[in-house]
Amino acid sequence: MASDKQVTFVIVGGGIAGVTCAEQIASQFASDEVYLLTASPLVKAVTNFKQVSKTLEEFDIEEQPSSVLEEKYPNLKVLQSAVKLLRAKEHLLQAENGQTFHYKKLCICSGARPKLLTQDNPHVLGIRDTDSAQEFQKRLSKAKRIVVIGNGGIALELVYEVEGCEVIWAIKDKAIGNTFFDAGAAQFLIPSLEADKKERSLPCKRARYTTDKTGDHSGASGGLGSALGPDWHEGIELRGTVQNSSGVRVEYECEVDTIYTQQEFLQSQLDTKKSELGLWPTYVQLTNGKIYGCDFVVSATGVVPNTDPFLSGNNFELAGDHGLRVDDQMRTSEQDVYAAGDVCTAGWEPSALWQQMRLWTQARQMGWYASRCMAADVLEEPIELDFCFELFSHITKFFSYKGVLLGKFNAQGLGQDHELLVRCTKGQEYVKLVLTGGRMVGAVLIGETDLEETFENLILNQMDLSRYGEELLNPNIDIEDYFD
Repeated sequence: MASDKQVTFVIVGGGIAGVTCAEQIASQFASDEVYLLTASPLVKAVTNFKQVSKTLEEFDIEEQPSSVLEEKYPNLKVLQSAVKLLRAKEHLLQAENGQTFHYKKLCICSGARPKLLTQDNPHVLGIRDTDSAQEFQKRLSKAKRIVVIGNGGIALELVYEVEGCEVIWAIKDKAIGNTFFDAGAAQFLIPSLEADKKERSLPCKRARYTTDKTGDHSGASGGLGSALGPDWHEGIELRGTVQNSSGVRVEYECEVDTIYTQQEFLQSQLDTKKSELGLWPTYVQLTNGKIYGCDFVVSATGVVPNTDPFLSGNNFELAGDHGLRVDDQMRTSEQDVYAAGDVCTAGWEPSALWQQMRLWTQARQMGWYASRCMAADVLEEPIELDFCFELFSHITKFFSYKGVLLGKFNAQGLGQDHELLVRCTKGQEYVKLVLTGGRMVGAVLIGETDLEETFENLILNQMDLSRYGEELLNPNIDIEDYFD
């Protein structure tokens, strides 16, 4: 029988938020044992961290065996086990492997799980963690056509990277990438879907480990693995069986109506369609009436906070999106229980220029800030909300272009009270500024614009830009020098 442990800090989750939190706590409280519980045999660590500007940061994600963390922090113990039971009132947490912890502070960083179109359908695959990405690669190598449902980050990268396979991409919006940018940016990027892929000669900076398929995997499957990074497809051969596939076909403003197995489809009343559609393992009927046969369906329709293991018998306040609601010190409604990353929802009144999005950047920031809040509480020190929550900022890639998002980049919550300035150079850059009352409140920069720091400063200092008008985006004016 595993023994009970009295510990100061327990962190649950081997993703970016959990590992960042555990590393910070372990380094600050070097004489305390810190326990990190993870359902996966690999953990995600931030490497090559670079502070690009006041709020913008760039980093790589490395999947590492937990031993790397333990070597770096001798007081950090990583336990590969899912959570079986939490009794928050008693400060007691039990792992699936029987180990029981009596903690002083607990931080839940259990991430989110894919919001699958349908459960337990062998022809529907959700891509969330390393295991599911490898399963996707295996299936794709035998596929001629796939249907991708969803319009978020994973769907965007997937449709761009897949080769040698026809892709039907069904989205509920009027334009691709609706989560991240507007229809103008979508039009700028669409040609990239049809163009020949540039040779990817740059090596991937992320170290990779594959899971030992022979080992015991209990707890590592079931959608509990850590989320993938923005370049999850690097180093994975995303190629189907068709020599000259006809690329990507986008079906706009529609969702999935019905998914049929081959047998269900053949027995259905859709007689007229059968001969022309051919024989496929599965068929997807969309709400626009179109039916496609395919080898399998990729469900990339977002995530749901992974709160289920912690709710029974406890009194957590949940937000509308089912995340654990946290206050401005990352505390949940249960005493001494904190949360960070995808599992939580910001419950404080946000800055006018910040919004929560379940992205890598925020997982790292929240994990880091949660560790500071826990430390401040133990040391009985005051703490203020971190500056990173002042302005939303995110660096990513869209179809191999650098992408920077700042503030209310999609005019979120501004209603009609805003104006947009746009500059677009085909195949090179797309720049959009969001202004309200003459002040800049958001920006989208796609391509190597080198404007992110200037626009970040203009958003933060809320300078009245009315008199500059469209000159703000005049390519003949060096705006960096202008506002230096």
